[in-house]
Amino acid sequence: MTIEVLRIGQRLVRDDRVTTHVALVSRAFGAKKIYMNEINPEIKETLSKVNKSWGSDFEIQYIENWRTLLKSKKKDGVKIIHLTMYGQNINSIQAKIAKEKQILIVVGAEKVPRDVYENADYNVAVGNQPHSEISALAIVLDRIQSGAQFDSKFDGGRLQIIPSEKGKQVVSKKS
Repeated sequence: MTIEVLRIGQRLVRDDRVTTHVALVSRAFGAKKIYMNEINPEIKETLSKVNKSWGSDFEIQYIENWRTLLKSKKKDGVKIIHLTMYGQNINSIQAKIAKEKQILIVVGAEKVPRDVYENADYNVAVGNQPHSEISALAIVLDRIQSGAQFDSKFDGGRLQIIPSEKGKQVVSKKS
């Protein structure tokens, strides 16, 4: 499965940290790319540093018009997954989504326009209560991949964590 993420909007200053975390979760949980219509250069720099240190070719791509991207992706057969507390519960549709070959997960920042709901192949809820878009993204990515993303190896980094029962073990990889 090829996974990409679209972050719609960003409430300036307030959302810099949230958007950074949406990108970090996307990367760590198996997405290949995140599209943003507003990018604070610091967010792009942070992800670049993470890729260099820990590996990955995860990409942030600036787009001018998210509607154009959605239409293009749909035309190419990519399934649109919109995260919303108003959608169908992840428990009832995770198996169906997991069978898709290519998906684009839409993560809103501010009020999401109606046409996103209408154009989504799946409007997905992680509970029907207000919650963090970061947690919703992580849960959906985990559920549709059944935890397999945690077995992935990130090539190219200079650091690697060695899992341990107690303490921290980080090793430098030899180039």
